Amino acid sequence: MKKSTIRFFGSVVYFRFNFRYKARIEGAELFQYLPDQNVLIISNHQTYFADVSFFFHTIHAAITGHPNSIKYPGFLKCRKHNIYYVAAEETMKAGFLPKLLAFSGAVTINRSWRANGQNVRRKVDRSETQNIDRALQDGWLITFPQGTTTPYAPGRIGTAIIVKKHKPVVVPVVIDGFRRSFDKKGIRTRKKNSELRMRVKAPLEIDYSKTVEEIMHQMMTAIEQTPEFNTLEKIKKQET
Repeated sequence: MKKSTIRFFGSVVYFRFNFRYKARIEGAELFQYLPDQNVLIISNHQTYFADVSFFFHTIHAAITGHPNSIKYPGFLKCRKHNIYYVAAEETMKAGFLPKLLAFSGAVTINRSWRANGQNVRRKVDRSETQNIDRALQDGWLITFPQGTTTPYAPGRIGTAIIVKKHKPVVVPVVIDGFRRSFDKKGIRTRKKNSELRMRVKAPLEIDYSKTVEEIMHQMMTAIEQTPEFNTLEKIKKQET
């Protein structure tokens, strides 16, 4: 079911990514050399579904020997099926399409800080953290530490707790262009022929004796979502 879902949705968005937009990917050759298990891929977040779809295309193309390009449909071979991603449960249950897409490897969680567009405060469900634990033990897990598509939002400390607990290989990835190209859900086209960018960085060297707050700051800096990057972007906009 999982392989079929990846192949189906991969085929649907393949032509969109390759012919409606321009993809620029750097550093994806790293995916060829990562261990098979206990890998945490962290990234900033710009749309609900387009980001994850692009990740799957990039990873599957890279591990089939075609890094930094998504023109090769590596998702059809689907050699690595133990790839998972963290997603909000309310998002993945919002309609038939998200429910079907969840079969591609979604590890759903109830966000403890937000629900139905409102700020909330509720206890973390331990069964959900156990699902995250199992996903890491089985393979690779893609997560967006901010838990929102809002740029430069603070990271959620839970990601740092996971890192301290499992000591995974942490691979930071920076994406850009998705917010301009798609609507918030990542389904409807906003601007054709724009550039979708992904930069895969070297795994982080983490000192596990540090506090979760310090580890969180290191990760947020790696995905370029700390306040200083926000200031830098504002300066660039003013100059242009």
